Amino acid sequence: MKEPAQVARYVEEHPQLPPGADERVAGYGVMGLPFWSGHVLGLRRWTASSVGPGFTSIWHRDPAGRWTFYESVDPDIACTRYFGAAVERVRVGPIALDWEDQRRLRVRTLNDPAVDWTLWLGATWVTRTLSRLGSALPTSVWRWRPVLSVMGRVAGPALGVGKVQLTGLTANGQLFDATPLRLWYVTDSHAVVDGEELGPIGPLPEQARMADFYFPQRGIFAVGRMYVTPVAKASTIS
Repeated sequence: MKEPAQVARYVEEHPQLPPGADERVAGYGVMGLPFWSGHVLGLRRWTASSVGPGFTSIWHRDPAGRWTFYESVDPDIACTRYFGAAVERVRVGPIALDWEDQRRLRVRTLNDPAVDWTLWLGATWVTRTLSRLGSALPTSVWRWRPVLSVMGRVAGPALGVGKVQLTGLTANGQLFDATPLRLWYVTDSHAVVDGEELGPIGPLPEQARMADFYFPQRGIFAVGRMYVTPVAKASTIS
């Protein structure tokens, strides 16, 4: 399975959580996509979750820095559970994901036309190399935080996306470990949010972040997993 649509469909048809005692999600999405206009979009399609059903979440930051989450399930069991402290608005409703070809994905909110976003994906030798490495590493190695720290420091310059931090604190104070297994670039995008066209993609003057999670300065589509340590444990660890 070399194409992102193939991998996404497989993950949809075979949702599987990795082993562990912490809260876990697995699936795919866009780690972040910046626009010259100052907007940022992100997509999380977690096909498996340890705290409830699989769900989809669209993240949007406007040029003034205000975040809105569009969640397909109750926010208590979606991304708001981890990053809601940094979010101004949460809107709940169905979200459609349509693969229009092997490398083109359309993302839409269905109850209203708030978000209509099409993105095109591509691969380079860098994404292919990191994907081979990510897929080859066993789960036990991915769970070792020094490995995540090194991988983040290597991935940022290699991908040309600015700072990458694969482990740290969420906006709600939990400890997260992100493990991207396969990667593609977002090569182009057309997005409309609340009637406004976001314009061409491109890096921001200052890299966007939410707590310890940094949004890449170039769009990255990833298949992977995230582990989250509950607040009480995270405060003890930190």
